[in-house]
Amino acid sequence: MICPIARGAWSRIGVLAGWSALGLFAQTDGALPGTSALVDSGDFSARMVAGIDRFLDQQTELAARDRAVFWERDPASGEIRAQTIARNRERLRTIIGAVDRREPVNVLELASDTSHAARLADHPAYEVFAVRWPVFDGVFGEGLLLQPKGTAVANVVVVPDADQPPEILTGLAAGLPGSNQIARRLAERGCRVIVPTLVSREATWSGIPGKPTNLPHREWIYRQAYEVGRHIVGYEVQKVLAAVDWLERQGGPIGVAGYGEGGLLAFYAAALDQRVQATLVSGYFDARERLWREPIYRNVVSLLREFGDAEIAALIAPRAFVVEHSVAPRVDGPPAPGGGRRNIAAPGRIATPELASVRLEFERAKSLLGEKLAARCEFVADAAGPWANPFSEPAQRAFMAALGLSGASSAPSGDVSILGAVEVAGRQRRAVKQLENHTQHLVQRSEGRRLETFWNPIKAASVAEWEQPLPELKRRFWEEVIGKFPVPTLPANPRARRVTATEKFTSYEVVLDVWPGVFAWGLLQVPNDLRPGERRPVVVCQHGLEGLPADCVTQDATTRAFQAYQGFAATLAERGFITFAPHNPYRGQDAFRVLQRKANPLGKSLFSIILAQHERILDWLDELPFVDAGRIAFYGLSYGGKTAMRVPAVLDRYCLSICSGDFNEWVRKNAATDYPGSYLFAPEYEIFEWDLGHTFNYAEMAALIAPRPFMVERGHRDGVGTDEWVAYEFAKVRRFYTRLGIADRAEIEFFDGPHTINGRGTFEFLHRHLRWPARSAR
Repeated sequence: MICPIARGAWSRIGVLAGWSALGLFAQTDGALPGTSALVDSGDFSARMVAGIDRFLDQQTELAARDRAVFWERDPASGEIRAQTIARNRERLRTIIGAVDRREPVNVLELASDTSHAARLADHPAYEVFAVRWPVFDGVFGEGLLLQPKGTAVANVVVVPDADQPPEILTGLAAGLPGSNQIARRLAERGCRVIVPTLVSREATWSGIPGKPTNLPHREWIYRQAYEVGRHIVGYEVQKVLAAVDWLERQGGPIGVAGYGEGGLLAFYAAALDQRVQATLVSGYFDARERLWREPIYRNVVSLLREFGDAEIAALIAPRAFVVEHSVAPRVDGPPAPGGGRRNIAAPGRIATPELASVRLEFERAKSLLGEKLAARCEFVADAAGPWANPFSEPAQRAFMAALGLSGASSAPSGDVSILGAVEVAGRQRRAVKQLENHTQHLVQRSEGRRLETFWNPIKAASVAEWEQPLPELKRRFWEEVIGKFPVPTLPANPRARRVTATEKFTSYEVVLDVWPGVFAWGLLQVPNDLRPGERRPVVVCQHGLEGLPADCVTQDATTRAFQAYQGFAATLAERGFITFAPHNPYRGQDAFRVLQRKANPLGKSLFSIILAQHERILDWLDELPFVDAGRIAFYGLSYGGKTAMRVPAVLDRYCLSICSGDFNEWVRKNAATDYPGSYLFAPEYEIFEWDLGHTFNYAEMAALIAPRPFMVERGHRDGVGTDEWVAYEFAKVRRFYTRLGIADRAEIEFFDGPHTINGRGTFEFLHRHLRWPARSAR
């Protein structure tokens, strides 16, 4: 839900304050204690986003440099320790969400119906069948089996790109020259081959009736799966490994080969499963530090903190590994909107990497392995440029040799007699809908998981008892869910300027340093009737999406900002509170959403930055001589309400929190396909948080705020959710506060209004818990 930015002049405060919110106001008299003059000008909001962007680029470089700490070496041999390899293999399995228990694959099922026979083609050396195999809980792998007519000499899973049907690699459909049809070539050499179908980049099945979107199928699954600790990558790796399960039962060496998205899957599958003896990756391998530019369905939490492609290759050693530099599948962005489809997909592109970049990453992999293990790694490239088609003759030859098939790969021999065809659209729909249904089942069951892992272990029946496990729960939430950066490295160096004064308060613009290039910024409102030596409570008033600090202060009733925020920072200042309206960096559409894309592979999020900014704000507020550091409250609307759930949950110096226009059954709000207001159907592609469904919904976050007071402000006509969902989630909060004997500290106010600050029950809540006498704002 977007809270609109201020437009027009400010009545009672003045138009100059509006300019100040963008850093355009000249220096005036009246500095704050302990601050130097703020003389900078320009758009502080855009500068903040740009500075964080540079900071995240630096952190990405540091992560690549510091990965060695995750790869312990034996001092005697210099090789990576076996236990390190095993630990990192399991870590990779977790972060790609390949964690569901697979079902046993005793047989492959022939996929046929009254209109389509399973036997699709005949060749002198092999037959082709449409098959499927169980993976987990209603999900099947589906594709083609090339079965030799004699004894199979090896077993291979060939994984196509997401936009390649299996028929292209088998010679049953146009798309590749015969010499590059690797599945066919392997079958001609006597290999048993399975070619699975991948979820495509089309948008045909992304959405629900009446709510179509332009999300690629892969992003459609990614969004909902990410919230419950699963991933389209992990799901499809599991499909490949389920095929390996069956192939192992047949006997003989096993290999995997893949191109594009299939190259990624073959690469990860081999890294996870030591039964794979030979691996060929085409059109994927490269330095991965610009992962944020790739489609979002490749976004893997913590990946770059622990793994580049070289490190994943280290998980394959000492088994054979072949990298081919071929033209990557070209992806310039998501499918175009049209036909009623909303344009909500994340930007992202795939382009062919430079040979030098691929070679450098390959050499880095060899250096990780050492000379002995690197001998089984082979790089196939053409100095004239990338191979125009995947699976070149040299790449096939290297892969077959790794499988123990000596001699050159054979030329295509014999014709394929095509006997039938698969209904491709139906097969793709099944691939999408099975994963969707499985994920929705996980979403529905996630509450039970949180009950088992969060609520049931809690035995606390008093505040004192609750304070025992609380620090560890806060640590888990901050470090493992939000992601925690090191503490700010710069002195705060507070700079301020007075921007305007009214009869009741004076407003100052303030900037505080956090890290190089990263700063906090906001507007401080100080009541004019402060007495010497007096210390007063503070209310931090947080704007929403695409908002500015000025939006919380303006009292011009003609502006869209006032309609949302009701000038609550100014009104509370008129009631005698000190207020501070900070800027959070969720402004600038894709410019700020890229920050989330850059943070996620580091195991961080946008709130990792916001938390550091608020730590610095609290440090500074604590030092002001007129602030009572024990009475600093937080009150946020919309995205500011999201902040109200996450920041006070871990920063105890906020003595209470009020969430307005956001409190919800948050997991379902993000990931449920049966709710039209879900973020699955919205452009906020940055909103999804890894495995939140199994860790902390809003009731659990509110429990982290306890025993401090907590309140929800909810408008009946607020489209961000439903009264029923809000009440359901809040009931858990109220029950917990009651159990601790502090029921009076948890409140909810429903009012007949939209997505806005109501400022009635919440103001009373502030006066009561901040121990400040109520008085008229006028």
